[in-house]
Amino acid sequence: MSAPTQAAVAIVDRPPPPPRVWTGQRIAGHALMAFWIALAIGLVAFLYTSWDADIFARYAPNYLSGLIVTVQLVLISIVLGALLSAPIAYARVSKWKALAWPAYAYVYFFRGTPLLAQTFLIYYGLGQFRPQLEAIGLWTFFREAWYCAILAFTLNTAAYQAEILRGAVQSVPRGQWEGAESLGLHRFTTFQRIILPQALIVALRPYGNEIILLIKGSAIVAIITVYDLMGETRRAYSRTFDFQTYIWAAVVYLVIVEALRNVIDWIERRITKHLKR
Repeated sequence: MSAPTQAAVAIVDRPPPPPRVWTGQRIAGHALMAFWIALAIGLVAFLYTSWDADIFARYAPNYLSGLIVTVQLVLISIVLGALLSAPIAYARVSKWKALAWPAYAYVYFFRGTPLLAQTFLIYYGLGQFRPQLEAIGLWTFFREAWYCAILAFTLNTAAYQAEILRGAVQSVPRGQWEGAESLGLHRFTTFQRIILPQALIVALRPYGNEIILLIKGSAIVAIITVYDLMGETRRAYSRTFDFQTYIWAAVVYLVIVEALRNVIDWIERRITKHLKR
């Protein structure tokens, strides 16, 4: 039997696809999609009917300044957290218990407690020790809500970034280290030129998720009188009692997160082109 004949027989003998069954999961998925579409339509209708151009024109500059504060807070915290996460990640994988156990306790605490509680502990809790802080010259730092917010966010994201970095480095096969060692490469050179580029590919998506979570979590600093985007939203609502002020904030947060998600997708496509050839 020739090859075309065999192919034709295989196509004929192939069983038909199973009939499409509307399972409970599929029905629930369509119902959820319909709910979100209806919610979006209702939101657009609400904004259209209750839009107040005067309120928007009056508070738009405040929203812009609050957005700048939010971006500054997140960027500073992410950068400082990244610098702090490297030694923490190294200590986590160290064979010395004097390094590994404190690093584990640090990560366990900051990943296991709410960011809001950590911010309160730093801003309100350390305020109870004002005489001691004044004695060592640190009260100028801890009396400012802005600095306390940066410290809390830095310590929190450093714990998450340390675990992301540790997991990414450990995901690189051991053979990469052994191959570099057989070539006589120094361990630091091996880490910098071979291990780290592969680990960053693995860590890119978790790093992006951490930045997104920090952007959304930054709204809590409004509680300690930092006028970020949410702080300006609360102030606008307290003066107008118009619920659309919160909708504006939600839209801005959604735009930021969506833009960041697309940037991360673009970076991932760029650095993994060689894997798709």
